[in-house]
Amino acid sequence: MQKKYSKYRFEVALDEVGRGCLAGSVVAAAVVFPEDFFHSEINDSKQLSEKKRERLDSVIKENAIDYAIAEVSPEKIDEINILNASFLAMHKAVDKLKVTPEFLLVDGNRFKKYKEIPHFCAIKGDARFINIAAASILAKNYRDTLMKELHEKFPQYQWEKNKGYPTLAHRKAIEEYGITIFHRKTFKLISSQLSLDL
Repeated sequence: MQKKYSKYRFEVALDEVGRGCLAGSVVAAAVVFPEDFFHSEINDSKQLSEKKRERLDSVIKENAIDYAIAEVSPEKIDEINILNASFLAMHKAVDKLKVTPEFLLVDGNRFKKYKEIPHFCAIKGDARFINIAAASILAKNYRDTLMKELHEKFPQYQWEKNKGYPTLAHRKAIEEYGITIFHRKTFKLISSQLSLDL
């Protein structure tokens, strides 16, 4: 894993989670590490157990020069679409930083320019750059906590397990109980296969 992409001191790594979910906010995190920071266990959040992600959360926050987390609601996702909502979440995370960003390193292949700050889109960046991996961990932990809290209000959707992703159990619960204010109404909430089975 590379420590960073650019030679700028305040390179801000950005990643988001929750794009493919049927319910809940999309969440983005921004992380700025010191030049020499490295930690062998930090990796793409999808490759880590929940326990390891939670342990690394404090390591990242303690060692980062700066970090921020932001979310965009399901209502806003329905209004501007998930791609734009993902960009907005990243922009909001950058807005919350105390340092002045000099360069943005973004996970993925597309990004909407933020002010006049140069950026680079890194495909599979969370598996290539330690700072993007750290952002993916912070965003994932934050969003998982959100969905666990929502599960307490709506246990029938099993959000503590599926985190709002389109599992069969989640889709069947939507068929049975309808949708909540936390569902993304512009998404395909019921699969055609389920509809045929009814």
